[in-house]
Amino acid sequence: MMTRRFLLVLLCLVSSVASARASKPNIVVFLADDLSWGDCSIYNAKSGIRTPNMERIAKDGMNFPLAFVASPSCAPSRAALLTGLYPARNGSMFNHQRPDPQHKKWPAWFKEAGYETAAIGKVAHYAQVQEYGFDHASHFKYHEDDCITAAVSWLENRQKEKDKQDKPLCLMVGTNWPHVPWPEKTSYKPGEATLPASQVNTPETHQARAKYAEAVSNADHDLGVVYDAARKLLGENTLFIFTADHGAQFPFGKWNCYDAGIRTPFLVVWPGKVAPGSTSDVLVSWVDILPTCLEAAGAALPPEGTLSGKSLLPALSGNYVRVREHIFTTHSGDGKMNEYPTRSVRTRFWKYIRNLKPDTEFTSHIDKAQGGDGRSYWTSWEAAARQDPKAAAIVKRYHVRPAEELYDLVEDPDELHNLAQDPKAAEPLAELRAELDQWMEEQGDKGLETEAARKPKEKP
Repeated sequence: MMTRRFLLVLLCLVSSVASARASKPNIVVFLADDLSWGDCSIYNAKSGIRTPNMERIAKDGMNFPLAFVASPSCAPSRAALLTGLYPARNGSMFNHQRPDPQHKKWPAWFKEAGYETAAIGKVAHYAQVQEYGFDHASHFKYHEDDCITAAVSWLENRQKEKDKQDKPLCLMVGTNWPHVPWPEKTSYKPGEATLPASQVNTPETHQARAKYAEAVSNADHDLGVVYDAARKLLGENTLFIFTADHGAQFPFGKWNCYDAGIRTPFLVVWPGKVAPGSTSDVLVSWVDILPTCLEAAGAALPPEGTLSGKSLLPALSGNYVRVREHIFTTHSGDGKMNEYPTRSVRTRFWKYIRNLKPDTEFTSHIDKAQGGDGRSYWTSWEAAARQDPKAAAIVKRYHVRPAEELYDLVEDPDELHNLAQDPKAAEPLAELRAELDQWMEEQGDKGLETEAARKPKEKP
């Protein structure tokens, strides 16, 4: 009798464990590289760039038009995602810089929740992904573009391994597109992909935009391949997220705290949990993705303040919530090409930017690199600036920036008219100054002092 009772109890326990495992969703996060928000057809139908897979995924899930990264360059942005901490807290402030080793990272959180973790393609900053602790990491070299095929093959092989059938998966896949170098051959004609208002209208710029547009289409194709494989191989109970690490490598995009640099596409699909074709006006920061996925996985969230981010699960459930009222972003630099520390705070209606070294000239790979996708059109801007006052003003605005910038995002969504010296904007200026000061104090960010302390030491 005791044996039968013991067996019944054991069967109940096994059933309970299996049920708990089955209730945990698989999680797939797909990352694009150097993709501006305004170049996605789901946000800007006039961009002229075709992103049909984004459109169908938006129809399957929830679209967040107000999502932002924590930093507009690769390593700090991805480190913030993978630690759930802002750059000054996790230590990765400059591009190519690792987060401090003491911080708990994405794989550790999900392993504790019973997940297998994998990263295929550019997830962290290239080979740094090996230091994060994923169970599997591969195809992280520069433009290792077979990463998408590899991710699908890895998923297919995993499905054949019976010992992994009951274990939930947390998979991150990163395409290298539309990061430079852009394709030489493009299906877009010059002028088909429209120029943002911030750009100088030259034939060379249009040619560069055509190549970039093809790279965006490559990213969209990769997104569709991974999305379809996840649906087929992982089943309905899969939380799928699509986003991008920061804006494109055009002037005022990457390396900048303008929306072209920090605003990111953000789509979430979770059948039965997230309403198809829905939209949320919640302000989202990349530091919110980790706690969101943890709560979706049924894991207990750490005490408030442990992570910088907040869970978006209530918004995903369709509840009207305001997760945050401010978006904070920092930029430090990218080697000798870009040394221009910046802090910013954004609300739904206003953007305040503080340039910590306004007496120095802003530069980047675009104007300093010899050759490459940026230099190919930048010289045409310089030539146009010698004859055209409008082009000259844009080139000057690129290089020379004031200590403070303030933009009315309702009247001026392209952030072209700085109101920091306008007496009529004194109130929002004062409010956002104070908000940024308080946030920097909370982060232990002392501006230039912190920049100097965190700057990577130059090799002799």
